[in-house]
Amino acid sequence: MPSSAAILTTLLALSQTADAFQVHNNHGAVKRITTRQGKTFLSMTDTQSEVEKLRAAAAKAREEYERLSKEMGKEVSSSGDVKDARAAQVTPKNLSVDQVKSIAADIEFSSGDADSQTSALDKLVESGDFSLWKSAVRRAGSDMSMLIPFPVSLGNLESRTDGKVTGESLGVGGEGDVKFEDFQDLTVAVVLGSTLLGILALAVLPPNVGATFTYFFALIPIGFIGIGSTSPGIIAAAIQGARSTKEDDETRRERICRHEAGHFLCGYMCGLPVKEYSISPDTGVACVEFHTSSTSAAGRELTDDEIAALSVVAMSGSVAEIMEYGKAKGGENDLLELQNCFMKSKEFIGAAKQQDLTRWGALTSYGLIKANLKKYESLVSAFKENKSLSECVAIIEGSA
Repeated sequence: MPSSAAILTTLLALSQTADAFQVHNNHGAVKRITTRQGKTFLSMTDTQSEVEKLRAAAAKAREEYERLSKEMGKEVSSSGDVKDARAAQVTPKNLSVDQVKSIAADIEFSSGDADSQTSALDKLVESGDFSLWKSAVRRAGSDMSMLIPFPVSLGNLESRTDGKVTGESLGVGGEGDVKFEDFQDLTVAVVLGSTLLGILALAVLPPNVGATFTYFFALIPIGFIGIGSTSPGIIAAAIQGARSTKEDDETRRERICRHEAGHFLCGYMCGLPVKEYSISPDTGVACVEFHTSSTSAAGRELTDDEIAALSVVAMSGSVAEIMEYGKAKGGENDLLELQNCFMKSKEFIGAAKQQDLTRWGALTSYGLIKANLKKYESLVSAFKENKSLSECVAIIEGSA
């Protein structure tokens, strides 16, 4: 059995001849350092500071993870398991139309207050009484909206709507616009017509009377050019009016009902509270106007999610018309309102993005109406009969 002196000698020899060695323990590391003179020393390097840095970074990452999880409606347990805070999905009660009507009658729609409407309807969804309020934007287990706009070309819009919704049918493709050539042709017609009338007046009427009418006819082209220079929109409206086909009162009324029913269905599903609901004295049909957001805060800028919802609702009326008649006639005011909403956006929306949002809104509203076609047709009938808001809500939420 070797002596202690022999063992020590062997260890010293190994320390002098080995290239490097390292011994680990719970507190640090031992390293071999060789100087230029060939002498070797042992040095202890403390790794505790590195471990603490890693632990701090891990704790910070976990805090960020938990924060993001809570924002998405999830909870993280101490063991690291992720649980959906809204995992207990409410089962719809599938109430009848009459039952929903009695519940909706308690909601204060007439005041037009966005906060109270939103709060009341949200609670009814949480209780399971209602299910379609905000259904177009509500994502299970998250506050993120399901309405995520994406670029849509006119070709894509046409192909994804079975060829029904096009630039021409919407009135945004330019095909129905009054062009410069239209003004030019009308000006020539007015000048030639006035000249022929003046000549005819001189030839047929007595001299003094004929001369008077000739002067009058000569003033017509001057007046036409004056109107065209100061208010060309008047002449453009006259040209478009001459082109359009006349509809009887019943057809026109049903078109308006379909337009407004499309607005109401998509606005309700996008979670926009009603600002005003009244019978138009001109048409005798109920018209609905929505708040631009779910809150009553006035004058604030609109978020991306709100702009997306407004794009869908603005285009829904025209799309509803197209689905029945092949072409929309009542969407001009909706487009102007949507333009005003674009101007109130927090983020700048350029011309190209505005066109994308308009076409995307038309595509999305088409999908919403088509997916709820039976309820939509019932809404059309309700608008024909000028039923109340609570009755319209009951048609959407109630089970047939």
